[in-house]
Amino acid sequence: MSESPVFALIQKEQQRQESELSLIASENYASKAVLQASGSILTNKYAEGYPGRRYYAGNLIVDEIEILANASAQAAFATDYHVNLQPYSGSPANLAAYSALLQPGDTVLAMSLAHGGHLTHGHKVSLTSKIYNFVHYGVQAGTELIDYEQVAELAQRHSPKLIVCGTTAYPMLIDYQLFAKIAQKEGALLMADIAHISGLIAGHAHPTPFGIADVITSSTHKTLRGPRGGMIFCREPLAKAIDKAVFPGLQGGPHMQTIAAKAVAFHEAVQPAFASYCKQVVTNAKVLAFELQQRGFRLVADGTETHLLLLDLQSTGLGGKEAQELLEASGLIANMNALPFDLRPPTNPSGLRLGTPAVTTRGMKEGEMTQLAVLIDGVLRQTISPDLAHQQVGTLARRFRIPAYF
Repeated sequence: MSESPVFALIQKEQQRQESELSLIASENYASKAVLQASGSILTNKYAEGYPGRRYYAGNLIVDEIEILANASAQAAFATDYHVNLQPYSGSPANLAAYSALLQPGDTVLAMSLAHGGHLTHGHKVSLTSKIYNFVHYGVQAGTELIDYEQVAELAQRHSPKLIVCGTTAYPMLIDYQLFAKIAQKEGALLMADIAHISGLIAGHAHPTPFGIADVITSSTHKTLRGPRGGMIFCREPLAKAIDKAVFPGLQGGPHMQTIAAKAVAFHEAVQPAFASYCKQVVTNAKVLAFELQQRGFRLVADGTETHLLLLDLQSTGLGGKEAQELLEASGLIANMNALPFDLRPPTNPSGLRLGTPAVTTRGMKEGEMTQLAVLIDGVLRQTISPDLAHQQVGTLARRFRIPAYF
């Protein structure tokens, strides 16, 4: 049998990843063990239902795998919350949580996408906005920090049934206790979407919402370095509704190969090396932010406390699309991103989002962040040609390799 042409393309993509540096905050490199589980024979097995309650035969072993994965997830986050690892990704996990907790038309308070939230937090192009009544809070104009007074005022005015706290482009810590206080005062449930920071939480590099929020959703890649997938944690009284919303409410058979890979990632997340990694991710982000500020760039919220930073491009005269393309031509992969109160369109906004999870996985530390800042500055201000920058990026990429494949 001849080999499918897709394998040649996969090899090309491997070469691209090896020769370039990812500064996309939501990207990372899974370990060889995670990849092996993801590509295992478990992909052959249908397992609709939950352990001990399947709709197909032949699930004794996959039941053990899912039970082990659930326990590993609880251990990784030091929680006794109920967990469901069947969501196919973070977005379906959010939709399942809404379905379990809300009725169509119920009011939800969440962060605006324009200020750092997520599409599934009720943006107008998302199905979520067509089912539920979303009201949005944002950041203060001066500090660019979450406006908790606005959150409290909107909650009092609109009486939401659910408050969502979670971001995709916000560089500072989230005050879960304050969100919980607002939710409790208004009789609302609190949901924390930790898709970006779940690894940092497991690695003790960010405050935890466990024991505070009623429901916690997340993807399992990004800072957690697992496979592409989703998960939902909840307080026990909500467990039955959450499970029913995932299956049979939104999904059929779970992807058992992905659940197994999640279990591997959770096992890795409780190792001492993972906590050291998460600490370095935050340190690297702070150093990269400082070095860019030293070179005249303004950062949203004046820096970072997490794995990402938002770079204001207005001093360069570039839009986000042009900046992204210049960096890509230099071997640096980032993504254009709107800034709070941005006057430019989302297709070519005023900012770039930069993240350090992937380059930290490759072993880079503070010194390399300074080198990256020099390259980013030179490329965006066009004092270094993309070709020359690409050569320097290639040198770094060869020195700091991505995790070994099969």
